[in-house]
Parts: sequence; C-alpha cells; structure tokens
Amino acid sequence: MENMPVVKMGIVAVSRDCFPESLSVNRRKAVVEAYVKKYDKNDLYECPVCIVESEVHMVQALEDVKAAGCNALVVYLGNFGPEISETLLAKHFDGPVMFIAAAEEDQNSLVQGRGDAYCGMLNASYNLKLRNVKAYIPEHPVGTAQECAYMIREFLPIARALVGLSSLKIISFGPRPLNFLACNAPIKQLYNLGVEIEENSELDLFEAFKKHEGDGRIPDVVKDMEAELGGGNLKPEILPKLAQYELTLLDWVEAHRGYRKYVAIAGKCWPAFQTQFGFVPCYVNSRLTGRGIPVSCEVDIYGALSEFVGTCVSEDAVTLLDINNTVPADIYREDIKEAFPYSHEDTFMGFHCGNTCSKKLSFCSMKYQMIMARSLPEEVTQGTLEGDIQPGDITFFRLQSTADCKLKAYVAQGEVLPVATRSFGSIGIFAIPEMGRFYRHVLIEKNFPHHGAVAFGHFGKALFEVFKYLGVEDIGFNQPKGMRYPGENPFA
Repeated sequence: MENMPVVKMGIVAVSRDCFPESLSVNRRKAVVEAYVKKYDKNDLYECPVCIVESEVHMVQALEDVKAAGCNALVVYLGNFGPEISETLLAKHFDGPVMFIAAAEEDQNSLVQGRGDAYCGMLNASYNLKLRNVKAYIPEHPVGTAQECAYMIREFLPIARALVGLSSLKIISFGPRPLNFLACNAPIKQLYNLGVEIEENSELDLFEAFKKHEGDGRIPDVVKDMEAELGGGNLKPEILPKLAQYELTLLDWVEAHRGYRKYVAIAGKCWPAFQTQFGFVPCYVNSRLTGRGIPVSCEVDIYGALSEFVGTCVSEDAVTLLDINNTVPADIYREDIKEAFPYSHEDTFMGFHCGNTCSKKLSFCSMKYQMIMARSLPEEVTQGTLEGDIQPGDITFFRLQSTADCKLKAYVAQGEVLPVATRSFGSIGIFAIPEMGRFYRHVLIEKNFPHHGAVAFGHFGKALFEVFKYLGVEDIGFNQPKGMRYPGENPFA
C-alpha cells in the first residue's frame, strides 16, 4: 500500500525529581527491550539524551526525537513524573502523543523502588486538560514492561491515521449530484482537522482527460487491468478509456498535491459523467483505492476522509458502500438462520456500483451499471467491477460533519457472511450484532448519510480512539442488548 505515512515513535521517560531517576531509566529500557523483542525495532526510538525532570530537559528531549525523525511520541512515566514538563513535552511535540506509566514490579520494591506512577498519571491527565493538549491514554495506561509494549503497539495504527490526516489533501470534482444532499457537508471541519481540500469542476477533469488521449502509457495500464481481471474481463473494449482516466487521476494527484504528502479523491460519477466520458469510473476507483488512494463516489468528501482513516489504521484497502437493502426473508431462512448467530434484523446488504478493490471480492467481472442503464444507453455505463465481497470480519464506520459544523462518527464491527447475494454490483451480505437498533438510533436518528466506509477486519478499537483524539464527542456504536440508546423507547 502507498499513500500513507510510516510512523516512527519516540519514547521519552520522565521523572519527578524527588523520586529516583534510575526508576525511569531502567523501566524505560525494559519497555523498549520488550517492544523490540516482540515487535519491530524500527518502529520505536529510545530517547537517550535525558530523563525529563525539568523544562530544560523537555527541550533537549524534543530536539532529540525531532532529529531522530520521530513523528509520534510516547511519554513514559517511570515514576510519579513532573506534571509541568511532561505536559509541555506533549504540547510542543508536532504529532500524536501517548501517555503510559509504569506499574510496580514486586513486593520487595515498595520502599526505595516504588514509583507511584499510578498516581502521577492522574496529575498528567489533569494538566493535559488544563493546557488543552490532546493525548492518547489507553484504557489501562499503567502496566508492566510487556503490557506497556503492547499499548505502544496499539498506538501505532492510531498514530498512523493522525499523522496521515495532518498531511492529507482531498481533491474533489464537481458538486454533489442532484438528490444526493446526504453527501453534502460543510468543509469547515476539514480545516479544523488539518486537512486541505481542493474543489474542482468536473469540466476541469474532463479537459484533463481529453489531454490524455493517445497517452503512451495507456497500453501498459490496459495490460495491468487485463491481468487483474483475468476471466472477468467481459468488456475489453472499454479498458483503453478506463486506463486513460486512471492516468488522468494519477497525474492530477501529482500535479495538485502541493505541500501535502497524502491524497484522497471525491469523484463525480453521474449523471452527466457517463454521456461525456463514455463510461463509469467505478473500476478505476477500485484500483486506486487498492493502492491506498481512496476514491469516494458521488463527491462524498467525508466518505473519502473516512476511507483514508480506515486505510491508515488497517494498512489495507477499504471500500465505500451504501447501507443498501434488506436481506430477503427466504435467503435469511435458507442460508443464515440456522448457520449463524444473527437475527434477521442484524443483517443487511452493503452495495455499490463497482468500486471495491478486486482483492476484496470473492470473484469479479467487468460489467455495466444496471441502475444507470435504465435511463441511459447501456454502452456508456460500462466500467463497474462486480462481485460478491469476500466473507470475513469487517468494521463499518464513518466520520462526518453535521450541517452546523460539528463532527460526529460511528463505528460498528461485524462480518460479511459467506452467503451468495444473488444480486449485482460490489455487494455483500453483512451481519452486525443489534444492527436493527443501530440503524434506527444511530444512523437514522443522528442523520448519517447512506455511505459507510468498510475496513476489512476488526479495527473498532483503533478507529474509536482516532475519533476521540480528533475531538469527536458523539461516537455511535452498535450497543448490545440491555444498553438503551438515549432516544430508544423503553416501553417498546
């Protein structure tokens, strides 16, 4: 995967000057040793310059981790810790920050060897709030060397998403299509998140596409498409145009990324796209998303934003799907009811025209867009990648701005069932525990649009922490039975 940051975390130990400095030094070394032994030594840099006890030490540590190329920071309380210096360390570090602390080792070290970091973490959190400094604090932030190493590893995908967002540009083409106001949201929150946006007309895109006619790279892209599609290459005549379009987007990204390192695209795909370009862009969208460059449909800017977050967290391709239709009762009865622990209301079909990466489909073939072809000539709707989505764990999620510029999000874990859809498009039968209640009291009640991002695996914990770090106060999830939603009728 390309188009995402490589995270290098620096670990800096801090110490209260009335506690033995050796506690923080030795405990830090033990954490680093545990991390390197189990994970990857290239992820974590141990700051050797000093133990931070004062503001002067804080500056020295900052300069050291910066010189080492660290873009994420772990502040480690080896003992009680200096609440002022440690929070200033987090304040002045340019990147995501995590706070963890040392547990006591054994009964023989509770006099001169007691560190009291359990207490110090309380002061650290209070001082972070006083200074309005963001930091990630795990659910159980005080632990042994091995436990702290595990916490640091869990911080890695969170940090990757946050670093990525800080250098992201979303490139959009055209206004949202008619009757798709659900995909329209104020862009102010993008700037609040540190994300840049470049909004273009689809006419600009069409001009760039025309300039790529006869591009000498087209045959090689066509060959790559043919190899990917294999026996599913049912529309070979459309591949040169799709290759031309792919090159148009990739060249636009390079010419327009500016000072940003990472890019996502919110693309136009109808209603005039087909008649002017002569195809639909779904397959190209799937190919770019499979490379780590998310491309959302219907100019869904916050959909592209969500996809990028999911890509960074999972280090894998994601997709954007409509939360689309119910599972017919006969399919549920014949294929699901006795085989899986889900009620009928727990299931639904996630669908889009053909934008899901081929690696995430059980089978695939190039076809035309059936819905669009009901009102347009079929030959201009070629270019969808159709197939059932691979069964396995998934996380459905979205980060969204409301009409009054407030961020909200949802995260729900479930799975794609190994059940044939008997339908068309990029589609799968999804099962999420308590989906019926989640659909009503989160998706509907909180006015989320019909598009949801899908990560292939269970990444709810990391995504939830990313959204918390970003300051999202309203994060919905599929609440279990017995846990009532605020708007849920207790007498129903």
